[in-house]
Amino acid sequence: YGGLGLDFSYNIAVAEELGRIRCGGIPMAIGVQAGMATPALTRFGSHELKKQFLVPTIAGDYVACLGVSEPGAGSDVANIKTTAVRKGDEYVINGGKMWITSGSQADWMCLLANTSEGPPHRNKSLICLPMNLPGIHVAKKIDKLGMRSSDTAQIFFEDVRVPCKNLIGEEGQGFTYQMLQFQEERLWGVAIALTPMETIIQETIDYTRQRKVFGQPVLHNQTVHFRLAELATEVELLRSLLHRAVGLYVEGNDVTKFASMAKLKAGRLTREVTDSCLQFWGGMGFTSEVLVSRFYRDMRLMSIGGGTDETMLSIICKYMEILPRN
Repeated sequence: YGGLGLDFSYNIAVAEELGRIRCGGIPMAIGVQAGMATPALTRFGSHELKKQFLVPTIAGDYVACLGVSEPGAGSDVANIKTTAVRKGDEYVINGGKMWITSGSQADWMCLLANTSEGPPHRNKSLICLPMNLPGIHVAKKIDKLGMRSSDTAQIFFEDVRVPCKNLIGEEGQGFTYQMLQFQEERLWGVAIALTPMETIIQETIDYTRQRKVFGQPVLHNQTVHFRLAELATEVELLRSLLHRAVGLYVEGNDVTKFASMAKLKAGRLTREVTDSCLQFWGGMGFTSEVLVSRFYRDMRLMSIGGGTDETMLSIICKYMEILPRN
């Protein structure tokens, strides 16, 4: 369908390299295309759907977005309220989506919606939704703390009609498909965080080496160079966990637990690295002129987007069989 036919480890190699871009929004937008909105279509979509949506998306002619989160259902995917009711050979869609990356410019959405009244994990389906259909309203572009070069939209659906043939895979399997899609999304998110953290640490070393306080470089303070060594060690440990998870995933294993662990650690470590390094920049770190302050804002999303830290902990506990049951 226009790709190179390579395994998922190459996606991760690309993601690590995209981390060299000096902002978070561009790698995130590319990540939505490559690792969030398209894996389910690639894995379960019909040949016709792939020709219509996947081919131009791979080519870069189409922008894709992922329609999962809602005002009352972010990390709690099972609680979404958007409905797609079958009428003849069409689905009629009503509801809304929130926090949709690339939503104001997308050509199509991989939409998760309730297609029946059944149990919450078995009543959802994924649908390829062209964004130029009547009844789709992009309400506003959301003003955000970070990732400011990436558009994030609130979108409403009012009696939007889409052909039933736009269903990805089987009806009622959408939640399962989305959980598989999340594995790739979370691994990609970890990968694009690694290089920025290395960059921030190195730029902080360079700055503290030439910045003097009380007659000596800031870097010569043991609390500074020890802390930077600790952070560099943590980044390498995270890279090892990521590569282990990717290796297992490429072999066909369920890596939900390891992907969740890596995502949890990445969210916390990006906050730790950017906060600690910004402190060593002093007053300059509190300006918009330096990269560390930009990544301090951009990378805060790691602990929220794609599943919060708390959701990752719940998933890990579930796989450890220590999560209390109702």
